[in-house]
Amino acid sequence: MTQAEHLRVEVVDSVLRVRIDRPEKRNPLSRAVLGELGRVFREYATDASLRAAVVTGAGDKSFAAGGDLKEFSAFRSDEDADALFGHANDALAAIRRFPVPVVAALNGMAIGGGAELAVACDFRVAAAHATIGFVQGRLNISTGFGGGTDLVQLVGPRMALSLLIGAQVFDAADAKRIGLVDEVTGDSEPLDDCVERFLAPMRAQAPQVLRAFKAIASSGRQGLPRVEREHEERAAFVRTWTHPDHWAAAERVLARMARGTA
Repeated sequence: MTQAEHLRVEVVDSVLRVRIDRPEKRNPLSRAVLGELGRVFREYATDASLRAAVVTGAGDKSFAAGGDLKEFSAFRSDEDADALFGHANDALAAIRRFPVPVVAALNGMAIGGGAELAVACDFRVAAAHATIGFVQGRLNISTGFGGGTDLVQLVGPRMALSLLIGAQVFDAADAKRIGLVDEVTGDSEPLDDCVERFLAPMRAQAPQVLRAFKAIASSGRQGLPRVEREHEERAAFVRTWTHPDHWAAAERVLARMARGTA
């Protein structure tokens, strides 16, 4: 287990699990927490055994309560604000670029910067009591972790603008309805069980194919020119086409065709 002061980090059954561990303060995203998140995801990006990653918060009240306002209130100048954005965005970029899918397990509220952390992940699975909201406008600021760009990519410019202007907090069911959340726990279903159910297709996919799909998605998310995205897709196809797993699957299909059972 990687040591981090504000995070609990472990790998269980090929899944990297990262838990923000400041429940007494509702898991605020301080500079230290953001720095640890970036470091952990950069470190584990080289672990070829991973199938997925899950980010969540300790307790059942808060996924992440947003930026640590007590700490951030000392940052008053243009230079301070620019440095804060860079530090936070660098941390979330490590999540966006992680080579396998990253799931945000929303165990409670994801507010402000916490919502930005959630949409930096590839997917969001929420407990029924969880909430999410881009409430930055209530503090007369815009998104500060790069989450505005993520939100536009996730729900489109019109909906993103509406959500940012409205500064509303949505419950899990409404968040799923508008596309902020992918899955919500069923009646009395533990969040961990819902997350495991959501991870099942990733566990079933061949590792190199899963990573190829993530690379294709990441190239689009980064806004790369089409020619560069096609280059990534082409390289992924070559890697997976020539892999023994592909030919083993192809031979099974060919054998069924020969028997007339395909």
